[in-house]
Amino acid sequence: MLKQNRIALAIAAAVFVAIVILEMAAPANIVAAYGFVLPILLVATVRHRGLMLVTALACVVATYMGLLQPTKPGRFQAAVINRSVVAGVLLVVAYIGMTWEERKAREEAARAALARERENLLKTNTQLVDAKDQLNRSERLAAVGQLVASVAHEVGTPLHSIAWHVQALAEEPGVTLEMKKRVTVIDEQLTRVVRIIQDLLSSTRQRQPEPKWLQVEQVISPAAALMEPAFHAKEISLAVEIPGDLPLVWADAEKMHQVMVNLLANALAATPQYGSVWVVVGAHAASPEELDRGRRVAQSMSPLVMTVAVRDTGCGMPEVDMEKAFEPFFTTKAVGKGTGLGLFLSRETVLAHGGSLALESKIGRGTTVTITLPGLTAEPVCATERN
Repeated sequence: MLKQNRIALAIAAAVFVAIVILEMAAPANIVAAYGFVLPILLVATVRHRGLMLVTALACVVATYMGLLQPTKPGRFQAAVINRSVVAGVLLVVAYIGMTWEERKAREEAARAALARERENLLKTNTQLVDAKDQLNRSERLAAVGQLVASVAHEVGTPLHSIAWHVQALAEEPGVTLEMKKRVTVIDEQLTRVVRIIQDLLSSTRQRQPEPKWLQVEQVISPAAALMEPAFHAKEISLAVEIPGDLPLVWADAEKMHQVMVNLLANALAATPQYGSVWVVVGAHAASPEELDRGRRVAQSMSPLVMTVAVRDTGCGMPEVDMEKAFEPFFTTKAVGKGTGLGLFLSRETVLAHGGSLALESKIGRGTTVTITLPGLTAEPVCATERN
């Protein structure tokens, strides 16, 4: 029983006893008997039929107890009538009070049921919205598959021709060591593109990542080295900060290379001349959600995650664009400058690693894309920095 119900019953009992004492002291004063209305109304608030019945009967009995006291000759019949009227009034009050409280209880129950129904409807509506989003996503993915299959077939032949000419250039007399390094990078990236196209043509979905425990520098540095000439040409500084004593990271080097190249390319496109881009690597204790997500694919991970943040001093993104940033085919770039698949595929890749990819942006202050991946405590890794 609730505390307020106990208080109401205590007050009702105290009032009842006080009236009984008053009745015994002055039995001729019939007005005091009407005071039994108060304990009846107090008990009605408890909304318990049994208690109400007991209270009403007790009050009626107490009302007629006054007849046991001696009265003046010829007044007994009047006293019976008066006290019967009081008893009738008490029973009517008890009935009305209980009926009123029960009606209030039914109304409250109806409101509670309505609130539950409303909550269920909101949940159902949320599920419908999620289902619609999943359906739209499936349709977009189907379109991605058709687009990629058609484009991959057409792109494969010229890529093989480019690769052959690159190899021929490497064999030309008078090629310097620096030129050979550039040609090697081009050849490696062409080989990578050809492999990606072969994966796309051999399956309706991308090759699933095959991650393993790597030093984070193996994941970050190749992408930074590849993109460095483009940053230099646009006169944008690129800084890579990899502190020492970092754990190993759970990553497929090739897949994460694609992710890093895409993020750096986006930062390059969004940053004006003389701007800056930073790649900041760190680690922190994993939250329960991050730990659960990571151990689904990397059971041996330590209770920590690696973070790779790509920050730029570009123009930033409005909130409306941020909400759509991970949708396939959404892009703010000019026609022909982007497909709108980069962030979408990057997040899918990171999720497949048991990690997450988050986006923060403010107009005029730049954008930060943060990758989290499972980590494993390892020997210290030497710090490196690239400008």
